[in-house]
Amino acid sequence: MLRRTKILATLGPATDDPKVIDELIGAGVDVVRLNLSHGTHEDHQRRAEIVRDRARASGRQVGVLLDLQGPKIRIGKFKEGSINLSEGDSFILDTDCGLDDGDQERVGLTYGNLINDVNRGDTLILADGAIVLWIDEVSGGRIHCKVVVGGVLSNNKGINKQGGGLSAPALTDKDRADIKFAASIEADYLAVSFVQTADDVNEARQLLREAGGRGGIVSKVERAEALECIEDIISASEAIMIARGDLGVEIGDAELPAVQKRLIKQARSMNRVAVTATQMMESMIENPIPTRAEVFDVANAVLDGTDAVMLSAETAAGKYPVKTVEAMDRICREAEKQRKVRKSHHRLNSVFGLTDEAIAMAAMYTANHLGVAAIAALTESGSTPKWMSRISSGIPIYALTPHVSTRRKVTLFRGVYPISFDVTGYDSQKANGEIIDELLRRSAVRDGDLVVITKGDLNGVEGGTNVMKILKVGEHTLPSND
Repeated sequence: MLRRTKILATLGPATDDPKVIDELIGAGVDVVRLNLSHGTHEDHQRRAEIVRDRARASGRQVGVLLDLQGPKIRIGKFKEGSINLSEGDSFILDTDCGLDDGDQERVGLTYGNLINDVNRGDTLILADGAIVLWIDEVSGGRIHCKVVVGGVLSNNKGINKQGGGLSAPALTDKDRADIKFAASIEADYLAVSFVQTADDVNEARQLLREAGGRGGIVSKVERAEALECIEDIISASEAIMIARGDLGVEIGDAELPAVQKRLIKQARSMNRVAVTATQMMESMIENPIPTRAEVFDVANAVLDGTDAVMLSAETAAGKYPVKTVEAMDRICREAEKQRKVRKSHHRLNSVFGLTDEAIAMAAMYTANHLGVAAIAALTESGSTPKWMSRISSGIPIYALTPHVSTRRKVTLFRGVYPISFDVTGYDSQKANGEIIDELLRRSAVRDGDLVVITKGDLNGVEGGTNVMKILKVGEHTLPSND
């Protein structure tokens, strides 16, 4: 059984050996993430080149996603490396303190404008929730706090404001330089951190296009403010990433499950891709097997319809990157056996605005009700198989395209598998036969199976899909007319 849910794995020091990359690809990685919060451009370019080289050698397509750092608001460093805060202690976040001069009384900030975003009574969350501070007073460039939840606080930890409301723009100067880098290595996706509005998404896309990049924009939903205009953000994006770390800190962890389910459903209903991320297999950074809670977490995301599940430190810096991917693959496959995952009422009452979209929906309805073994979509841009992948189904969708950029793009689409295929110069009947032969070579179908094919009258025209055909492997078309 082909796994429909895609696995997105972050690369890092633990994956730098090309042999590990081979094993990750063999274990089923579909897309790799390069986290621009760490490492140099040279590091990331080398990793992207190794992945693409090893993917070609294995006959696979693996997408590359570059993740912008964004305006992560952090404390500075401590002279001793860390301090220990106890409940009730006073502590100061001080814009006048040097970034390397923190001590038991105060620490500097990377974002001086924080003092204008907070007031007495606000709560700040540090180190992803490990430290909680209540603001007692804001004056003279200093934020005077009382410790609500104490513990060890070390260098460069992030700061979130409970409930949101931080004004830092989504794109920093570093991000703008990194966008040019993303274009230079032909990244398939660009993830934008701390998106607040659709304008942030549109600005990132414009900068990427101006630099010559063609990748899709993934909006990371990790700010409370983003939820207030989430429909506009989803509409402006090719995909959303439910970044549960910072989002959970801002809205509260108890609200996360319902928000995750709602965002996945909303993205799919708007024909966009959803990625579920953060701490999915966190324990496997140190251990060779996941916890039962992690198994349930991954499986529930699959049951909710996520396109992809993401690994971060588990593969970038963990002890067992390959075992982690293997475990995630195993969990996804088992969850996908459930009937809920294979049935759909998606857009049954919708009016379609585009011919190729209507063909995609008709193809999936037919396939789900006719016992079809495979769907073959001839595609230029990948739009037709993306629309198809919004429909819950157990039927594999093969995206046949001559364009390597399109083949890499569809690696993130649930239930879609890329195939290098060019029908230039073939008449319709010859093309149909070549498609079936290709599926037979891949053991995707066998004699007697039904196959749904979608294509356009004009080869090479983006958005031109206007034909659906049903073929029986080993026989003629059923019926003979398009």
